[in-house]
Amino acid sequence: MVFFAIYNSPLGPIVLESDGEALTGLRFGEGKTPTTSSLPIFDEVTRWLDDYFAGKQTENAVMLKKDALNQKNVARIIVLPKGTAFQQRVWQALLTIPYGKTVSYGELARMVGCKSAQAVGQAVGANPIALFIPCHRIIAAHGQLGGYAYGQEIKKQLLEWEKNPTETSAMVTRW
Repeated sequence: MVFFAIYNSPLGPIVLESDGEALTGLRFGEGKTPTTSSLPIFDEVTRWLDDYFAGKQTENAVMLKKDALNQKNVARIIVLPKGTAFQQRVWQALLTIPYGKTVSYGELARMVGCKSAQAVGQAVGANPIALFIPCHRIIAAHGQLGGYAYGQEIKKQLLEWEKNPTETSAMVTRW
């Protein structure tokens, strides 16, 4: 069963998805509003998003296999994105990119041992859990923004947010 919640961010509504235990989806956007549920994972995600949009440096999520959900002392949000083995490898590499830093598609390709930055770009674009798996931190060669599933303006705002969190959080009011 899939559960949903809506988080009203300064950049617009964010739809959260869960299997009841882990975060399985996070996307910006409007459209059909799903029936929302109240779950402990959504409470944790909301706290993380509140910190993120308040300009506090947040830690990356932890991507675990379903059978690892019972691990003790996991303090970070557990994400379980669905994808191919290659996509999973790329998404795991995204989790190593620190808050406020960016990496090019080519650098990410080298990190995962792939010769094709284009293949890596496609895996990045298929990321079902934005922000927590920080695909917005991947940029094109020579510092250009590159693409983003939710538009370049949101990507630009997220990168600026992380570069100058206190200035940006003071400028944006909750949507």
